[in-house]
Amino acid sequence: MDRGTDGGAASGGGAGNGTVVESVAAARIPLAVVVVDREGLVSHWSRGARRLFGTPKEEAVGRPAVDLLPVSGALTEDDEITPYGAYAAYDGLGPDLESSLDGRLSYPAAGRARLSVPASDRVDVLWWAYPLVGPGRERLLVLAADADGARRDDAGAVVDTGASEPVERIAPGFALHTDFPGAEDLARRLPEILPSMSVGESARIVGQVLELGYPVLEFSQNERVPVTPDWGVPRRIERKARQERAARAAASGEPLPAEHEDDTEDLEYAAVRERLEFLNEVSGRIGSSLDLSRTIIEVSKAVVPRFTDVAGTYLREQVVAGEGFPDGVPDTTTMWHRVAVEHTDEPGRWDDVVPVGEAMPFPVHTPFFQCMTTGEPVLVPRISEQMGHMIAAQFEKRDIRPLITGRSMLVVPLKARNVVLGFMILLRHPERVEFNDMDRVTGAELAARAGLVLDNARMYTYQESVAETLQDSMLPHIAPRMSGCDIATRYLPGTLLGRVGGDWFDSVKLPGSRTALVVGDVMGHGLNSAAMMGQLRTAVQTMAGLDLPPAQLLRNLDDLAQRLGEHYLATSLYAVYDPIASELQIANAGHIPPVLVRAEDGRSELLDLPTGAPIGVGGVPFETVRVRVSPGDRLVMCTDGLVEVRGEDIGVGLATLCESAAHPAASMDDACDTIIRSLAETFSKAGRGGRKDDVALLMARLGGIEPEDVATWGLAAEPIEVSRARDVVREQLYEWGLDSLSGQAELMVGELVTNAVRHARSRRIELRVVRGDTLLCEVDDDDPTLPTMLSTGPYDEFGRGLRVVSRLAREWGTSRTASGKTVWFEMTLPRR
Repeated sequence: MDRGTDGGAASGGGAGNGTVVESVAAARIPLAVVVVDREGLVSHWSRGARRLFGTPKEEAVGRPAVDLLPVSGALTEDDEITPYGAYAAYDGLGPDLESSLDGRLSYPAAGRARLSVPASDRVDVLWWAYPLVGPGRERLLVLAADADGARRDDAGAVVDTGASEPVERIAPGFALHTDFPGAEDLARRLPEILPSMSVGESARIVGQVLELGYPVLEFSQNERVPVTPDWGVPRRIERKARQERAARAAASGEPLPAEHEDDTEDLEYAAVRERLEFLNEVSGRIGSSLDLSRTIIEVSKAVVPRFTDVAGTYLREQVVAGEGFPDGVPDTTTMWHRVAVEHTDEPGRWDDVVPVGEAMPFPVHTPFFQCMTTGEPVLVPRISEQMGHMIAAQFEKRDIRPLITGRSMLVVPLKARNVVLGFMILLRHPERVEFNDMDRVTGAELAARAGLVLDNARMYTYQESVAETLQDSMLPHIAPRMSGCDIATRYLPGTLLGRVGGDWFDSVKLPGSRTALVVGDVMGHGLNSAAMMGQLRTAVQTMAGLDLPPAQLLRNLDDLAQRLGEHYLATSLYAVYDPIASELQIANAGHIPPVLVRAEDGRSELLDLPTGAPIGVGGVPFETVRVRVSPGDRLVMCTDGLVEVRGEDIGVGLATLCESAAHPAASMDDACDTIIRSLAETFSKAGRGGRKDDVALLMARLGGIEPEDVATWGLAAEPIEVSRARDVVREQLYEWGLDSLSGQAELMVGELVTNAVRHARSRRIELRVVRGDTLLCEVDDDDPTLPTMLSTGPYDEFGRGLRVVSRLAREWGTSRTASGKTVWFEMTLPRR
């Protein structure tokens, strides 16, 4: 940010709520910097403080701050002494200096007061006091400047104009005020270097600076980097020139220039500024995506080698797995995964000793445990041999001591929302300067920013996992082989609209070796559509079990959708395939038509069906269409997300669907992949971009059942027919070469026919046996009451039949038909 002066803005930046640290200054005013610890004692006393207050540093450090900065009163505009705090009360920024020093300050304050200085008259000063947050003992930062020096017009600083408000000057003869023409531009550009600051917040801060006439320093409780105004920090080129002059003076034996004694403080401010620039640079480099692995790599590479030589990142096991974890502080049982190790050593040096992917707990005596339980950084200036041995004890059969002993170590927590997600271990080479308290604060801020980015990635990964689990739970896992047909399916989530949607497919086993095939598309996207889809799919399965004709099923589904609410709108195709009759019965509810590929000549066609209205519209009739099919024909049903993109005629997609469905393929899965790939290439060539909607695709190869594999008998509702039923089944199984199944099959058929004889109304029963992938036996009668298993005692004469069937059959069931009911069972065919 180009300020046009030697003063400028300094910021803590970072994520979190609240405002960020910001100061705007114009001139080089000798500045006293005093830091007060939590016991009220001075822990830092700058050279500027010595010059302003007359007390040497060695006498000031460790003494109570109130003894060194006694407030005798504030100055009015007429230089009259008034009770201290008048100026502070006027500007509304906080209490007087004395109340700031004795620990009652919890927010930034500023004022103007006259202080008693030994061996001198009272000094009129401008002061600022800022509470500090962070892991250290420091509590308060106090800045002060000689108000008399600030009044001098040639200083280009604060000028007392005699008005009720001070005016800050950015250069001699040019005053800042609330309508300063550059204020709007300044407010707009602050967020460029302070990512967490909104434009509105920056405008408020700039307005406050311009109106009050001196720097304003603000910070959020989430920020951990205290920042001072960068007064007295010369441009780098000036500082370099001064250092060169000092070096020449030292070489020639001449006394140092007077200006050189301020270099130490200048460098302190420059160090703060450089660290803030580093943090802002790091913030811009991390979080470019919501991929957890990529984010971890970005964080590691951002700190090596500029801030550290080695960076090892550990995350909670649940964070890596994309799961939630229990509340509370981590303990010695918490598993931590090493997810990244970045270093400047020779390649491979760390790989064998600390491989990425390893998980381990950490005992109480390690600095890592201290960091993850307190949530505060842990600084180890140098790792001693004893500590190196203690840390190495965690690594079985691997000696990590040569890699860490003698290095400076900083362990920083990766936190978000006051929860420790992990931590970073930062190491510097022995020849590099040790980590210090400023590094600890910088590392804490870096970790806080990285923690938020990692948490965002973690939450995205977790939500994506939840969405995929939800979608998987709602989509059926269809068997690739049904009676008389093979099935292949594909579901593709929308690429831009989330991982869940309202598209679905399903297949339902029906009596008579028939199979119901369905695809549907709930209008809309996201969790609401997925929830609606789940309800409608369950309703379709339930009504399919009633063996309703396709048009009647859609009619009932439409009524249900209207009862659920006006937002329940969906399109659907419902088809019933009868492999014995070689027939399809299909009804359409506002859906795109299916494609039928004829096995005889490879020709494909869109079936001409009455479109109907979407489910939930109401008042529109549905119609069932019968289509004759042959063994080997393929039926392709899909949702519109496959064939339709914005800006392109849906006819192009339907034509491509027909063409690609007719392509020969080695398997059903390959055929589905060919269709999806062909549609994607068509739209890509047309310049229509990628698919945005979710897609459900179902393909069924209609194999049919040969007449010689079906045997049917009509039985009278007479008890004598039970033994006849056993005889004909035994003979048929012998003819099919399945005589090994005859014993159990005869027993179960006898039980089902006995129940039918007892309950049939018209005295007419039908027995059918079908040889397919399994042996299917069905008994039909005209009684609509479905049988149920009963609890029976040792002496009960009835209720045992279905228990026998449930024990011996691979699968069994009952369903209503248009004329009564069907009770069936299946047996596994013997291996040939």
